Amino acid sequence: MQRAAGSRLGWRIGFPRLYLAGALSVLGGLLLWELASRFVVANALFLAAPSQIFAAIAALAKSGELWQHMSISAIEFAIGYAIASLLGVIIGFAMAESAVMKRVLQPWISGLYATPTIALAPLFILWLGIGIWSKVLVVIFLVLFPVTINTEAGLRTTSERLIEMLRSFGATPRQIFFKVSLPSAVPFILAGLKLGIGRGLIGVVVAELFGSRAGLGRLIAQSADAFNMPDLFAGVIVLAAAGIALTAGFGWLENRLVPWTKD
Repeated sequence: MQRAAGSRLGWRIGFPRLYLAGALSVLGGLLLWELASRFVVANALFLAAPSQIFAAIAALAKSGELWQHMSISAIEFAIGYAIASLLGVIIGFAMAESAVMKRVLQPWISGLYATPTIALAPLFILWLGIGIWSKVLVVIFLVLFPVTINTEAGLRTTSERLIEMLRSFGATPRQIFFKVSLPSAVPFILAGLKLGIGRGLIGVVVAELFGSRAGLGRLIAQSADAFNMPDLFAGVIVLAAAGIALTAGFGWLENRLVPWTKD
């Protein structure tokens, strides 16, 4: 009890320090960036200062243009990510439970995972047009495979001795799955989902760069064509902030679902 209480107290003390260190790191980086853009590069066509970027974000938000681009990209990401996550978990379970299914699917997964899916974005746009579904398909391809691979790996790490022991006590396959196999796989599944966040955001932006009516990728492309560095960096900063927020959200979820993986 004393050890657990001490651990909780240490976590409460360390938690603010951890975030304080991160905040100071970001502020220090922004300060160096501001100084470099003002006194080293000193050319807004090559590098915009953080103050200019945040002013551009405020202007885009006030005009409503930023929210339009963000909403389109968010919809594309959310649909693709949800579909890929569901399919990835199902396929991973199937491959872990069936050797035949693994032999059938493994060549496809290995080949497609190694394929530069970004290069397929123009093909998807040709097939589905410049609407949201071509971007959704890119996100699915980028998120599906890490989720599938991690899910299968998580299920295969379950201790065979523990499973045999439970069987000797009369446990049913359903009980073994929900009491042992699934809990042991959850950290791996969450890791795959976390990896999919960055890959999915990259997929959305790259697909929008190839062709779209709206979205953060479209904002970045338009700004680059007009040599508008503040707006270009505004799109990049918003994407980075979205990635940080989503990853932090998964970290919080991981702490709640699998606290035993943390010190």
